[in-house]
Amino acid sequence: MPKLAAFPKAFMTALCKDGSMKLSEWIDLACALQIDGLEWYAGFLEMQDRSNWASFRKQVEDNGKTIPMMCCSPDFTHPDAAFRAREIEKQKFWIDMTHALGGSYCRVLSGQRRPELSIDEGVLLAAECIKTCIPYAKARNITLILENHYKDDFWEYPEFAQKQDVFCKLVDSVVDSNFGVNYDPSNAFLAGEDPLELLYKISSRVVTMHASDRFLIEGTIEDLRREELGALGYAKRLRHGEIGKGLNDYDKIFAELKRVGFNSWISIEDGVDGMDQLERSVSFLRKKIAQYW
Repeated sequence: MPKLAAFPKAFMTALCKDGSMKLSEWIDLACALQIDGLEWYAGFLEMQDRSNWASFRKQVEDNGKTIPMMCCSPDFTHPDAAFRAREIEKQKFWIDMTHALGGSYCRVLSGQRRPELSIDEGVLLAAECIKTCIPYAKARNITLILENHYKDDFWEYPEFAQKQDVFCKLVDSVVDSNFGVNYDPSNAFLAGEDPLELLYKISSRVVTMHASDRFLIEGTIEDLRREELGALGYAKRLRHGEIGKGLNDYDKIFAELKRVGFNSWISIEDGVDGMDQLERSVSFLRKKIAQYW
């Protein structure tokens, strides 16, 4: 049966930018939920010091949870080779972090969709960088997971492989037992596409999942398109919401994942409106998992 983890979507600025929240506080909040683990983020301020890693792992495990997944955002589509080499070194650092925390899955991304980049060139650059990182991950029993992403919180341009045809092309370019997909259904909506159509194409490669539901506070997807280029992070009109109350059809999603034998981690991206909301999302997903597995 799949296991549930949670990600601190509501506290990213506090944990990664201004330090107004400590990781120990998030651990206490998350461990009070009916979940099995905590998805980590490589950009947590307190994680830049390696000497902190063991103590955070201990705090989580002392609460009966684990840290199965690492969320990080390498930028592998930069045209400069020296820049990409630095991103590969960052990815190795994050792989080390995942290993030290006892995790099994470390995210990779394609990179930013820079206007001058062709699809073929971007796929080639991203695939080469990911393949370079795989032996390092394999030596530490870590699986690299490529997410159908929208945009990192701190990026200027959207994800290069945001559209499913580009994403599938990149996935098909990397075939290895230590590489798979982290499926996020909400991000397909932001690409103007059907998340189920994407899932049916890549379900056999899915090894982890982000559970989310996404809403536009105002306007349309087309309005979002006009705003997303050249702005840092997420557009203001974009909002995460309570799982099960948005646009995603979790019955069809879970039916397909069950069909292909998925039995791994589902991490919840929710709670932007408070921990009560996150608790309701946990309850919804637990019921759905019990229904399908």
